[in-house]
Amino acid sequence: MTYFITGATGFIGKRLVRKLLARRGSVVHFLVRDASPERLAPLYEYWGVDDKRAVPVVGDISKPGLGLKAAERKALSGKIRHCFHLAALYDLSADAAAQIAVNVEGTRNVVTFANDIKAGCFHHVSSIAAAGLFEGIWREDMFEEAEGLDHPYFATKHESEGIVRKECKVPYRVYRPGSVVGDSQTGEMDKIDGPYYFFKLIQRMRQMLPPWMPTIGIEGGRINIVPVDFVVDAMDHIAHAKDLDGRCFHLVDPDPMRVGDVLNTFAQAAHAPSMTLRVNAALLGFIPRGVKKSLMALTPVRRIRNAVMKDLGLPEDILQFVNYPTRFDCRETTAALKGSGISCPRLRDYAWVLWDYWERHLDPDLFIDRTLRGQVAGKVVLITGGSSGIGLAAAVKIAEAGAITIVCGRDEEKLAEARQHLQGLGHELVTFSVDLANMEDTDRMVKWLVETYGGVDILVNNAGRSIRRGIENSYERFHDFERCMQLNYFGALRVTMGLLPGMLAKRRGHVINISSIGVLTNAPRFSAYVASKAALDAWTRCASSEFADVGVKFTTINMPLVRTPMIAPTGLYNNVPTLSPDEAGDLIVDAIVHKPVRIATRMGIFGQVLHAVIPRVAQIVMNTSFRMFPDSDAAKGKEGGKKAQLNADQIAFQQLMRGIHF
Repeated sequence: MTYFITGATGFIGKRLVRKLLARRGSVVHFLVRDASPERLAPLYEYWGVDDKRAVPVVGDISKPGLGLKAAERKALSGKIRHCFHLAALYDLSADAAAQIAVNVEGTRNVVTFANDIKAGCFHHVSSIAAAGLFEGIWREDMFEEAEGLDHPYFATKHESEGIVRKECKVPYRVYRPGSVVGDSQTGEMDKIDGPYYFFKLIQRMRQMLPPWMPTIGIEGGRINIVPVDFVVDAMDHIAHAKDLDGRCFHLVDPDPMRVGDVLNTFAQAAHAPSMTLRVNAALLGFIPRGVKKSLMALTPVRRIRNAVMKDLGLPEDILQFVNYPTRFDCRETTAALKGSGISCPRLRDYAWVLWDYWERHLDPDLFIDRTLRGQVAGKVVLITGGSSGIGLAAAVKIAEAGAITIVCGRDEEKLAEARQHLQGLGHELVTFSVDLANMEDTDRMVKWLVETYGGVDILVNNAGRSIRRGIENSYERFHDFERCMQLNYFGALRVTMGLLPGMLAKRRGHVINISSIGVLTNAPRFSAYVASKAALDAWTRCASSEFADVGVKFTTINMPLVRTPMIAPTGLYNNVPTLSPDEAGDLIVDAIVHKPVRIATRMGIFGQVLHAVIPRVAQIVMNTSFRMFPDSDAAKGKEGGKKAQLNADQIAFQQLMRGIHF
């Protein structure tokens, strides 16, 4: 049997050709604009045939006669038993002119070609989009009843199907697939489309929150999702069945899921939190379309919407499909497939396959240089408090990646040791002795940085002071609060504001502030430390809003407990789960590479949510830790006290609250 097919190199077309070639003695003529060997070789390898059974025909559907010479059309006349038209523009964001040229005029040219060569049967692959935004159940015998065809994609898919119905002089069959996703067996997909647009959002939720934490989602209309292997198998079977000419077939899921259920199904496949509480998007339906259009025309609203959509990787028109109003009846298709063993699988059974393939092959992050070297090579990076601990661990990684790495600190001897340590590893380290609690000394360093390096590209505000002492033991120690604020807030702020003008002039820069998990959990006994870090966090949120559109990024790292000299005086921490400085350094690397607004552990985020949603319970939990872990003897002003030992209850509690200060 001999076939002619357009769109043979597309996602569905490539698989359909392979299916047709599996039929004994079949020959497929396929339309291509480029028949170069390097273009065709992968296709022949995929199909497992050569050009004797898969014959390239060089042409273009946008041209009359498909751009073929009269002799070429004559050679095919009367020989093509089935002509499949799959070539179309499926991009929702494409402009109207492009969609008309391909979907409408292209279809007209292919229909005329099929008429001219007297094809045995013309098979038009339409789409459920031909129904527009019809409210209710759309049957396979419906066409003229389509509604809501304002969008160019809906309009052109409807019009192209109308051309087949009105102008095709040979027998025809129409197929309307649902939203086509990857193969249900392999997950293979060629682009981000349909439900895949929400995968990045689901991935971010998984990274931020534990899988058991309930979240808020949306509940919309029913979205009809079908895997490509079902579409191809069904189309191949129906195309070769008898007495089905002039009919339309919905290649859809007979029991489609609502948008909220679809998102939850993929969230479960990704091991991300489920959207337990779902807001029905239909509630917004009472707002007249004209009012919504006017609101979106407002510059602030439009700018915020566009920025959010861009950040989430969502196309501009995706939200109008959340309340998709159409259900698709598929009785004709069900009857045609009866006894074939072909049916649409349930999304729940293959969602994990789609997710796995996307994360391995289609995740946009895979195509971005996410190496530390790619972010810092040749750039100037300043790490305050970098002579030991977290700062030094980060400096090693950053210097190794090729950055001009500068660390500052008060102790010249420690700075020299840090410099020698990196030299021993084969890396250069620039050191500068400064007391960041002294504003004049801080200005001296900033002036040197500007004069020597023209400022910095990345600033890591790591220097800090921590004091573990309950408020009842601090009445006579107000200087504890002043010292913490002077270094942790004013010192970091002085450095940042001194270097921001240079970043602004270059329209690029990144400020990373090492904050604390205590800011999220409101850890008792750390009121001086947490308050100073919270002040810096608040200033950073304000600054990031002001500089969001000029290329300067801000990241706050709410660091959990790290085993550094800062916590050494607290004997209780000797047997507590903590991060190593190297692990903490990895968080700084992650901040440099991905530039998130915030990096925090799941426990930290959970604590923040707990304080926001049920603050009384959060207070009880933190008060429990306050009473279970008393002030050290040093904090009480005693000397020579016994070494702190944890009892069974304390050990259990600190394991449960891993990384939290107490």
